[in-house]
Amino acid sequence: MHADLTPELLSPAGNWDCARAAVAAGADAIYFGLPKFNARLRADNFTEEDLPELMAFLHKHGVKGFIAMNTLIFTGELEAAERQLRLIADAGVDALIIQDLGLAKMAREIAPKVELHASTQMTITSPEGLRFIESLFPLERAVLARELSVKEIERFGGSPSTPLEVFVHGALCVAYSGQCLTSESLGQRSANRGECAQACRMPYEIEVDGERRELGEVRYLLSPQDLAAVDLIPDLVKAGVKSFKIEGRLKTPEYVAAVTRVYRKALDACLSSTISDLPSPISSDDRYELEMTFSRGLTTGWLGGTNHPLLTHGRFGKKRGPLLGTISACGGTWIELTDRTAIPLKPGDGVVFDAGENRDLEQGAKIWKIEGPRIVFHRTFSGINFTRLRPGQTLYKTSDEKLESDIRRFWQNAKLSEKKTPLHLTITGKPGEPLKVTSGDCEAISEMPLEPASKRPLSQETLIAQFGRLGDTPYELASLDCQLEGNCHLALSELNRLRRELVDALDARETGTQPEAPRSTITVRDLLPASNPRSDASNPQLSVLCRSLPQVEAALDSGIATIYCDFEDPRRYKEAVALKSSATSSISLATPRILKPGENGYLKLIERAEPDGVLLRNLAALDYYKDRSDLQKIGDFSLNVANPITAKLLKHAANLDTLTISYDLNIGQVMDLLHGAPPEWFELTLHQHMPMFHMEHCVFCTFLSKGTTYKDCGRPCESHVVHLRDRVGQKHRLMADVGCRNTLFNGRAQTGARFYDDLRTTGLAKFRIELLDEDDLGALRTISAYQDLLSGRTDAATLLDNVKAFEKLGVTEGTLV
Repeated sequence: MHADLTPELLSPAGNWDCARAAVAAGADAIYFGLPKFNARLRADNFTEEDLPELMAFLHKHGVKGFIAMNTLIFTGELEAAERQLRLIADAGVDALIIQDLGLAKMAREIAPKVELHASTQMTITSPEGLRFIESLFPLERAVLARELSVKEIERFGGSPSTPLEVFVHGALCVAYSGQCLTSESLGQRSANRGECAQACRMPYEIEVDGERRELGEVRYLLSPQDLAAVDLIPDLVKAGVKSFKIEGRLKTPEYVAAVTRVYRKALDACLSSTISDLPSPISSDDRYELEMTFSRGLTTGWLGGTNHPLLTHGRFGKKRGPLLGTISACGGTWIELTDRTAIPLKPGDGVVFDAGENRDLEQGAKIWKIEGPRIVFHRTFSGINFTRLRPGQTLYKTSDEKLESDIRRFWQNAKLSEKKTPLHLTITGKPGEPLKVTSGDCEAISEMPLEPASKRPLSQETLIAQFGRLGDTPYELASLDCQLEGNCHLALSELNRLRRELVDALDARETGTQPEAPRSTITVRDLLPASNPRSDASNPQLSVLCRSLPQVEAALDSGIATIYCDFEDPRRYKEAVALKSSATSSISLATPRILKPGENGYLKLIERAEPDGVLLRNLAALDYYKDRSDLQKIGDFSLNVANPITAKLLKHAANLDTLTISYDLNIGQVMDLLHGAPPEWFELTLHQHMPMFHMEHCVFCTFLSKGTTYKDCGRPCESHVVHLRDRVGQKHRLMADVGCRNTLFNGRAQTGARFYDDLRTTGLAKFRIELLDEDDLGALRTISAYQDLLSGRTDAATLLDNVKAFEKLGVTEGTLV
């Protein structure tokens, strides 16, 4: 199924110019989006009308085209998604990059000839997680999470059959892709819907044990540097990576051209046996291009292993470019630098002065003149307030007009050679029968029979000479298998006619003018859960998620029947289970939200605690527990169940008892889901502090220790209570899990109490509240308030007043509105 494993260079294209730039620079494939179902809605994107022309352009030059439909799909959008899938299949698109599991199932059934690539938004972080996806439907590619190291990627080898794709260059998301709820929680702009507001690039203050910690110029605590893995290409090839992906559908064509041609050089050198043992072919000029086209600072990201401070230094969150040096002296309109780097500098180049902790005073300008060691700016037109410049400030180069112009000319003037399609011909026949020439599913048959040859029978050389005369056609003869029987003769004019007829048949196949293959008759309706008569809603049930033993005790004292435990230290799970003294309560234990290669030991630890059930938060956990019938199995919000097809797929494939409705849905979309699938399948979280960022990046290690990993950080997460304060003054609680992954929880609790009565009309009966850092009294208050709501002893308005009174940082209706 996956015959061609030649490494591929995959470039981004947000518009036509970027597509042309990628082709000119040597991309093997590009990925792009349409206006709908696309995680980069701010890109120019392509229209449906563009598709035929775009795919013809790409294929003419031997480049593949992949469409990103990498967002969650809501119930009311399924038919529109079906229409787009059929359009994509008809246009000859090579592959679909998909996040939503239900959409992936649709694509496999509705557009079976289009390759299916699992997006990095699926959060595939382990071989076991990939194995679970493979059990749902066949894949042609899996795009791995960006948080994996080369060594961890190596551990995918052999077990899954799906070729692997890895991001090698561009912006890094600080949160796991598919697991970021920040934009949705703070502003109803979901990253899972292509509307990321980039809250990670904003400044934050850190508060430790109730006191603000002074970090000087370090403010951008969640903004990672950009990824540049060009030096790791050989290691990734050895690790079995099939596709090398460049991020940047929001970037310029100059960025696409520059980065693509550097990685083309690196990949070609790696694959060339003649120079494979030589030093890196990437020159200082190449590295300069990578930095100048776009850079917030370049690192190998997580691919080189864990080094938290290297990834996120916290000093800035915007494009910087290379460092030029530090101001040693300044006067009037000039400055001098000490520690001057080797970065070239000339009049017209753009620079920015790093103003340290006061980002509001940051200034940028174009260089006017260079006079010896002095860099001079125009007094009037530079726009600089020279009184703000101080020795000690650092200077970065942000633009190089000549380089940009050179790159622009490169891709605009490139003579794109058409890549001809190789033909492998088979020729059969014998005297008295026609000659037949075939190439794949195309054939041409002579109008006259072959005759016995008395002098010069048709030879391999003659046939190659005649059928190799393909001239200006888009084809070239790659091989010819002559299977003629006996000595045969046919007029050269007939051989020429056969060649032209075969070319016409091949053209018809490529342009789609030949009879179309039957389209899939599968529709969305065929994939939906069977509709069953709605019964009266059963009595409402309240479950409580606890993050400490005192909270568990409060839930047990309140008579809660279903308790979930989500502890930073899973070794304490056994203590939590032991607190249960009555058979009327059940305790289910949460898996980590992420499992990387070699971390299944956490799941075994959960088993040894002997819980009643498990709260499953990732694909690897679904795979691990799918055959366990002795445990209650609840799929959590992080599985992104947003439509009935995804719900049906996961419920049956993982044998789940309950599915938690995705936190990306507003109340209207929740109601649509509950009308589209049996409501008894679902649980809805009615109260919680939204888990916004879920990160491999450890803020505790980076900014509260001198270490680089959990091995030398001193574990400040175990001894301090930490909050991050955003630009509007809102505090958000930061917590670490057993894998040292950090979650930043919204400081304001989200409540869906106002929608409770509407939800009950659908038949939904399971509701959850999630505690965060409440003590036992706070836990009792919250639990009691929602018990009163579910029992009818109070209404939503009263509950909201009560909850606001004891939620220290306030409440919001957040994502539901």
